[in-house]
Amino acid sequence: MNNILGYIFSPIFHLYTFFLIVFFYPVQVVALHVFGEHARRRSVDLLNWLLVRSLYIMGASVRFEGLEKLPKDRPVVIVSNHQSMYDIPAVGWAFRKYYPKFISKIELSRNLFSISYNLKHGKSALIDRRNGSQAVKEIFKLGRLIEKNNYAACIFPEGTRSVTGHVKPFKTAGIQTILRAAPSSVVVPFAISGHSRLMKKGNFPLQFGQKITYTVLNPVEPKNYTTEEIVALLQDEIEKSLN
Repeated sequence: MNNILGYIFSPIFHLYTFFLIVFFYPVQVVALHVFGEHARRRSVDLLNWLLVRSLYIMGASVRFEGLEKLPKDRPVVIVSNHQSMYDIPAVGWAFRKYYPKFISKIELSRNLFSISYNLKHGKSALIDRRNGSQAVKEIFKLGRLIEKNNYAACIFPEGTRSVTGHVKPFKTAGIQTILRAAPSSVVVPFAISGHSRLMKKGNFPLQFGQKITYTVLNPVEPKNYTTEEIVALLQDEIEKSLN
C-alpha cells in the first residue's frame, strides 16, 4: 500500500515544493528591497517551515529533538550529516534564531529561484570545489561573520549526500577553517534521520509514511579538543544517534 501511495503523492509533493520555491523568490526580492533584510529573513523562515511541513504530504512523521540544548549569545557551527536536499530547510528552521548560513557549492547560487537568492543575499559561503584557495577564503570570511554577529554556519563535512544514510567519513578542512575564524563559537552536531529512506528509490517515487527526525546533540567546546578530535567526536555522536 505504501508503494502505491508513494506513486500517488510524490507528484503532488514535488509540485507543491516547486511552487513554494518559485513563489518565495519574488517574496524575498520585495521583502528585501521594500522592508529590508530582516523582512527577507522572516520570509525565508516561513519558506523553510512550509518546506518541512510539506513532508506531511508524503505521510511522514516529522520531529525535532534537543532544541533546548542550543546555546545562547554565541556563534554556532552546525555540523550535520547530509542525506538529501531536504536537509537544508530543516537546518534553516531549527536554527532560525541564529540566522544560519551555509557552506555551499557555487553552482547552487544560480537558477534555483528562492534557494539561489537566499544563498547569495544571506551571505552564505559559495565555494568553488575546483579552487581550494577560493574555498578557504569564503569559509574564513563566513567564520568572521558569525563570530562578529553570533550567527550560525552550517557545514556538511561528508562533502556529498549519503544515498544510503550511512555516514561517510567527515573531512576536517572546512571545520578547521571556520573554527579558526570564529574562535568563540560552539560546535553543535545535528543528526538528520529519514531522508535517505524517503528517497530510497530517488525522487520518484518517494517512499510514503517515513519517520523523519532532526536531533540537536550535545554541543562541543572546540577549545577542549584538536580539530581531528572534534571531527572524530562529531561523527561518532551523529552515527550513534542515527543507529
